[in-house]
Amino acid sequence: MAGKRDKPEEIVLKLRQVEVLQGQGRSIADAVRQIGVTQNTYYRWRKEYGGMTRDQLKRLKALEAENQRLRRAVSDLTLDKMILAEASPGKLLSPSRRRRCVDNVRQALGVSERRACRTLGQHRSTQRKVPCGAPDEERLTEDIIELARSHGRYGYRMVTGMLNNAGWHVNHKRVERIWRREGLKVPQKQAKKGRLWLNDGSCVRLRPERPNHVWSYDFVQDRTHDGRLFRTLNIIDEFTKEALVIRVQRKLNSTDVVDALTDLFILRGPPEFIRSDNGSEFIAEKVRNWIGAVGARTAFIEPGSPWENGYCESFNSRFRDELLNGEIFFSLREARILIEQWRRHYNTVRPHSALGYRPPAPESFIPMDQRPTMH
Repeated sequence: MAGKRDKPEEIVLKLRQVEVLQGQGRSIADAVRQIGVTQNTYYRWRKEYGGMTRDQLKRLKALEAENQRLRRAVSDLTLDKMILAEASPGKLLSPSRRRRCVDNVRQALGVSERRACRTLGQHRSTQRKVPCGAPDEERLTEDIIELARSHGRYGYRMVTGMLNNAGWHVNHKRVERIWRREGLKVPQKQAKKGRLWLNDGSCVRLRPERPNHVWSYDFVQDRTHDGRLFRTLNIIDEFTKEALVIRVQRKLNSTDVVDALTDLFILRGPPEFIRSDNGSEFIAEKVRNWIGAVGARTAFIEPGSPWENGYCESFNSRFRDELLNGEIFFSLREARILIEQWRRHYNTVRPHSALGYRPPAPESFIPMDQRPTMH
């Protein structure tokens, strides 16, 4: 059985005892034998502790303890830095992302779960909890993917509106989480446009205040598969955001504009104002006289200021982005059919952000106080 290990204080006392025995005339061998150690041990002790007092020994022990504490602190900081460097890049905002980071750090660095959780700010009970998710998560994910596949230019907010209109009660944040998890692409935002201001600071803008207050119309041009041009006359109600008609022809002139307006006036009655740019088909005397004769008034925008016709320009942008840019029309008849289908979808199904993500003219109207609230 190994002997008891002497403490530094005891070693200093034995060395002083040898000094006293030597002062009495004893030889080193007799003095060393008196304290119960070998001469090799004595010389090793004297080399390490020779000439030290007990106060100096206490100070040495305190310095060694402080040095050990500093080494441990430096080691801990270095390990924490390695853990943070090994973690996934970006902000660890969600528990699930921290959970994956903790597992990755433990596998790469071999640290304990306790240490990795403390460094990454994850509670250990949260780390060990198995996420189960909502019971309808899988079905909701399938519906989101299906809507994203059917309407490739819609973002998660538009998809949220369509889901709520279809009977879901879902928050846009939950849809966004599933959207990003499934790797779905969010369309880029459209650049904001300025307005035309007069010298006195007033904005040249006729604002719609009720249905049939202000209509606006404009032309959009595209080609069929054989390269031939065709034009569409888009007429919208600026207040309800409804696409009233989209007339498709190879050529459209002022007579066609009057014909389209005549059909709408018979069906809906004339609006108070009709807004348009200064195209030759709209400023034609025949068109202006006919509009004035039926009790409506024209509202032409300033030349070179398309933002003054912003409602119709926005509609044209959605029309081109969601349909024209993604379809190949092999004939004019096919273009008419597909464009009319899109117009009906735009009016009755497609959510509009300015209407609280409701369609402009839903097939079944739901009063505001009976509409489902988003959670």
